[in-house]
Amino acid sequence: MLGDKEAVATLAVKDLAVARRFYEGKLGLEPLNTQGTEAVTYRSGRSTVIVYRSEYAGTNKATAANWLVGNDIERIVAGLAERGVPFEHYDLPEMTRTGHIHGSGDFKAAWFKDPDGNIIALMNM
Repeated sequence: MLGDKEAVATLAVKDLAVARRFYEGKLGLEPLNTQGTEAVTYRSGRSTVIVYRSEYAGTNKATAANWLVGNDIERIVAGLAERGVPFEHYDLPEMTRTGHIHGSGDFKAAWFKDPDGNIIALMNM
């Protein structure tokens, strides 16, 4: 039923102004539209990301969104680190870490958090 429909990443934040500085200034996303102080929608490739104000922001302890960055993962991680994005480092079974990038075989991933603690992953897919 939904297999041929688009999905949207939706990220809850406490302070939309702070979130916008992160998503626009650090990640380089451009707003598609805004709903005042309540939400902003971004286009990222062929996907859409909605960042909205919520009292429940910061309660998710798992990965909230994934960006599929392909072979650009090293360059993107380095660029984000230069912009001051702090990366998360995890002890994951069967994965090794070089710098900020975790890997297993051909798979590579890096994780960071937005100002509200939403965990975001970059993957070389």
